[in-house]
Amino acid sequence: MSRDVQQAAPVPPQLDRADVRVKHEAGLSGAIRAFFDRVRSGDLGSLPVIVGLVIIWTVFASINPIFLSSSNLVNLLFDSSTVGVIALGIVCVLMVGEIDLSVGSISGFASALVGTLWVNQGWPVALAILAAIAVGGFIGALYALLFNRLGMPSFVSTLAGLLAVLGLQLYILGSTGSINLPYGSNLVNFGQLLVMPKFVSFALAAVPGIVMLVTGLRTVARRRAANLSAPSTGGLVTRAVAITIVIELIVFYLNQARGIPWMFGLFVGLVIAMHYALTRTKWGRSMSAVGGNREAARRAGINVRLIYSSAFVLCSMLAAFGGVLSAARLASASQQAGTGDVNLNAIAAAVIGGTSLFGGRGSAYSALLGIIVIQSIASGLTLLDLSSSLRYMITGAVLAIAVIVDSLARRSRVSHGRA
Repeated sequence: MSRDVQQAAPVPPQLDRADVRVKHEAGLSGAIRAFFDRVRSGDLGSLPVIVGLVIIWTVFASINPIFLSSSNLVNLLFDSSTVGVIALGIVCVLMVGEIDLSVGSISGFASALVGTLWVNQGWPVALAILAAIAVGGFIGALYALLFNRLGMPSFVSTLAGLLAVLGLQLYILGSTGSINLPYGSNLVNFGQLLVMPKFVSFALAAVPGIVMLVTGLRTVARRRAANLSAPSTGGLVTRAVAITIVIELIVFYLNQARGIPWMFGLFVGLVIAMHYALTRTKWGRSMSAVGGNREAARRAGINVRLIYSSAFVLCSMLAAFGGVLSAARLASASQQAGTGDVNLNAIAAAVIGGTSLFGGRGSAYSALLGIIVIQSIASGLTLLDLSSSLRYMITGAVLAIAVIVDSLARRSRVSHGRA
């Protein structure tokens, strides 16, 4: 009996840990194989937009070298920040499989409200900004009420909101049609002139690599403590160092001109905060679950109505804040604010950046990457002195390609069982 027990004894723990160590040593080659496996299975991430951005920059730089000059890139960052904040809100509603067509009107109304309260009524500028953002949140709550209680499709409710809020904007601006913000004020300086000191920009550029290294090492330690496979420490350090070097070089190049705009730094800060919320909180996981399968999320105990409400409210508040930044950038609030292509550019930026129109998949970095693509097209065509008609056509083509890639990736994920 004892002999049988000895024969059936489990493999010594030392051998299990040795086998795990072999898995740890996958290193860079294993990471590369895993990357290509994810791409083949339809998990493209930000790869398509990065490839597209490289192509766009290469084409415009070859035609006009000024495009990649540090001064032009700094202006590009200023212009990207305003619509980028609005696109960040669009990411939220797309994550739950809905849409908001009124973000442009909300941004224009918010800029008009700030101008009216601050310049005409004499309110403190901070209070006027808070009031504009609060009104944006109220509009989003109204959309959520119509969607949750009455079942009105978001396409219809926000389309109605587009017209109604535009009417409010025209009403409060009155017959003058525009309000000039005090030139030289802190708000206008923030939108047009203020850039980070060089030492601050270099210090902030090192933060992403440090955070990646610290969080990566913690993950590796936890997985190895649980006898699970984990990426090699050497590969993790290499990636963190490479990313830090690249970002530092970009900052060094931009500092040859004016430097990194504080407004763009604020936009990136909002992106990072949203990324953390979407990936590391219960709310973020619930957003993905509701967008992926509403009924399954409800049966799992998620408050689906609350998640939809948070998405609409957050989208409208970010649209209002984007309108405030736009007013700071232009030093005015006018009837044209929020009109034109603001609405479509915000939606296109989120989709081009990689957020799925089908819901359940997306990233806060979609807004950052997507708006840089759109502003790169606009900047390149402006330098070439080409008509805006080409910008609309090229942006539309890029948007169509992004949706096609998203659809093909979705099919691939379904075929590989990863949808």
